[in-house]
Amino acid sequence: MKKKIPGIMLLGGIAITAHAQTKIALYGLFDAGISYANHSTLQSAGPSHSVAKFDDGVSQGNRWGMQGSEYLGDGLKAIFIIESGISLGNGKPGQGSREFGRQAFIGLSKKSIGTLTFGRQNSLTKDILLNYTTARQTPAGNYAYHIADVDQISSSRIDNAIKFLSRNAYGFTFGAMYGFSNQPGEFSGSPASNTRAGSGRTYNFGTYYAAGPFSAGMTWLDIRFPATSGYPSPTAFANVQPARLSGATIKDLRTFGIGTNYTIGATTIWALYTNTRFVPVSGQATRFDAYEAGAKYAFTQAMTTGLGYIYMNTRGNNTAGHWNQLDGSIDYASSKTTDVYLLMAYQIASGHVRGQPLQALIGSSQTAFFGTSGSNANNQLALRLGIRHKF
Repeated sequence: MKKKIPGIMLLGGIAITAHAQTKIALYGLFDAGISYANHSTLQSAGPSHSVAKFDDGVSQGNRWGMQGSEYLGDGLKAIFIIESGISLGNGKPGQGSREFGRQAFIGLSKKSIGTLTFGRQNSLTKDILLNYTTARQTPAGNYAYHIADVDQISSSRIDNAIKFLSRNAYGFTFGAMYGFSNQPGEFSGSPASNTRAGSGRTYNFGTYYAAGPFSAGMTWLDIRFPATSGYPSPTAFANVQPARLSGATIKDLRTFGIGTNYTIGATTIWALYTNTRFVPVSGQATRFDAYEAGAKYAFTQAMTTGLGYIYMNTRGNNTAGHWNQLDGSIDYASSKTTDVYLLMAYQIASGHVRGQPLQALIGSSQTAFFGTSGSNANNQLALRLGIRHKF
């Protein structure tokens, strides 16, 4: 729920004036709970141990933000959003301790044309494909994203970006995005050697169709030198490290995705496929594929249960293996803004990384939740009881 702020509002001693044709809204979401995992390497590499822990930002990332718009006439509006992530466990800012690390942009919007925005923004890959995941459709959230979010669905945010999203035309919407490297002479990124880091730039395209109960979309994303940006994109998953395997800097992270969902009465079903390639400056690329399907059913307006399955595989550089993951959830909404939920996620890995067993990893981060299953196990079981509130 977004709170509209007319007149003058005092927030932390700052006065914000909203004029007659200007709207400003304060919003947020907080999630916290208790989680358990049977195999965790949070504290150290090597053998794993079971862990019970306070965890937050699981069903959705914790955030608070402000969004505003001003009507300029003839259907044109100026818009902005600033949004900050926060850890409820220690009160620290998220996204590398950035003040507004989730989003910070300004732009123009016109119903007959579309929206043009400038700043740090979600990628089109995140905006579009998120709708076709178990992570978004159920409270499984960050436990149900593909390993370490290597396909850029969960935490894909692009710095120094220009994004255009067209108006809806007969159900179709199209988008394009470019993120600048902001380095003189490096407009398209640097042709780095194995020892010299390149400069990052991003381009992203996407489209989706929505009509009644049906939706489908696809995206293409290319991040040049993903590990060298100010907020680097993930280039490792479980115990697979493409840069180390190829012996060279990763030059391009390329992700293609296509997904769909459909609602039939109280039931919603969805499916998603993504293909991600880590292309080094020299040597062989490493490939990661994810196939996902799921369904949820609303027993009542307050009670919903969901089930999702994900198959992921990797190959290249003497590495071959796969992961199977099952996610289940029960969600009870005590009001329109507060819900309590139970989660279960189970993942098992099979294969090798240059002769070493492939390890399991539940979660959209390599380190934030449980770490890998360790050298002594190829599976992870995660259980969680959590509460979420939106305003």
